[in-house]
Amino acid sequence: MTGKKHQNLQRKRQTKIVATLGPASSSQEMIRKLFKAGVDVFRLNFSHGTHEDHQERVNFIRAMEKEFSVPVGIIADLQGPKLRVGKFKDGSIELKKNMAFRLDLDKAEGDETRVNLPHPEIIKVLKKGDHILMDDGKVRMEITGKGKDYLSAKVIAGVKLSNNKGVNVPGVVLPIAALTAKDRKDLTAALGMGVDWVALSFVQKPEDVAEARKLVGGKAALMAKIEKPSALKHFDEIMDFVDGIMLARGDLGVEIPPEEVPAVQKRIVRQVRHAGKPIIVATQMLESMIESPAPTRAEASDVATAVYDGTDAVMLSAETAAGKYPLEAVSIMDRICESTEGTEVYRRFIEADELETESDSSDAITTAAYYVARDVRAACIATYTTSGSTALRTARQRPGRPILCLTQNHNVARRLCLSYGIHAVHVTDVTDTGSAVKKAASIALDYKLAKKGDRLVLTAGVPFGTPGSTNVLRVSWVE
Repeated sequence: MTGKKHQNLQRKRQTKIVATLGPASSSQEMIRKLFKAGVDVFRLNFSHGTHEDHQERVNFIRAMEKEFSVPVGIIADLQGPKLRVGKFKDGSIELKKNMAFRLDLDKAEGDETRVNLPHPEIIKVLKKGDHILMDDGKVRMEITGKGKDYLSAKVIAGVKLSNNKGVNVPGVVLPIAALTAKDRKDLTAALGMGVDWVALSFVQKPEDVAEARKLVGGKAALMAKIEKPSALKHFDEIMDFVDGIMLARGDLGVEIPPEEVPAVQKRIVRQVRHAGKPIIVATQMLESMIESPAPTRAEASDVATAVYDGTDAVMLSAETAAGKYPLEAVSIMDRICESTEGTEVYRRFIEADELETESDSSDAITTAAYYVARDVRAACIATYTTSGSTALRTARQRPGRPILCLTQNHNVARRLCLSYGIHAVHVTDVTDTGSAVKKAASIALDYKLAKKGDRLVLTAGVPFGTPGSTNVLRVSWVE
């Protein structure tokens, strides 16, 4: 498991980077370069590509794992229902303010007076005075009337509407299941590929994730994408059913006022962190790098803000999937995260957010390890975990030093790649606390997480290897 291969892979940051694979990053060579540049977890977007495409990328990633002898996480992101208008005779139409318009179930191509809206569920729930948005909010219409198979509306904002543009209905819970027939097929395929996480789109209520959890059946960890206002209303219940959260700010920012997004981000990141589950802040982080070799200053500040908030991971979408500069996007994101974590302000923010210790011995030991490691200036905190819960508890503390996680479960090691500060290592030759200490010291040296003479704080459980039994804290020297 250990060797010189690790020397060039040492991340100098604790916040993880998720990168989406696509046409710009589908070759084995590019995936390898992205990993070396700083990607910790790869996202497969099932809105695009075939199952064969995704399987090939999984094969590349698993081959790379063997080459570098480190676990790499893979997220399968399900498409969910896609709400779109139909097509126009000329491909698009011009809009004017207060112009009357009709959205109906007629499949005929549209014109300046009407267009197909192939979603009877939307027609059913919208009422006079409600708003409907199209093309990521660029077009806004107010409903002025309705019939059994149509909505009458007037244009409030927007100058153009073209074929198949997306539809959003803010403030309305739609009677549409989060999992479509396509998603069910994609889910079966993704689980067959051995992905580590499944991200569920279009989550509106806890029932959506409850059904997905049943279908996943423990074969992968489940993540809810928060992109609907209704998901914010039911957030506590949704959290109970999932292993992690993706805050998809792009879609969410269309359906809630943009000025509310920063406060929602801070609240959600804090709540998920306190729950001891990983959270990804996603979408539009370095958007301009789809076309430009450098981000805007505002984008750099946006990534830094997510790090200051205490997120586990930040994500690149089209920047690495279809952009012109995928490698540069990963490299600059890596530098922003490292630079932000190195500031005194960052540690002040993190330490000011005090966590409540749960009333069990495992959490007490993990909390103690955080303070002991800080006070003795330990190089890293090592955990031995079967289920991953001890490592997640440690990550919840957001220590200012790396977390070395030893586990005999390869799937656990891969899932933990998403969590703050965790360097997960699959081990097979650890049988007691003594051998765990020696192994941790050896791997910490190999990963350059520590050097000879440094201190190491280790938590484990007796009886050894029993899930949920963390009750031992050891301080040792790296020799």
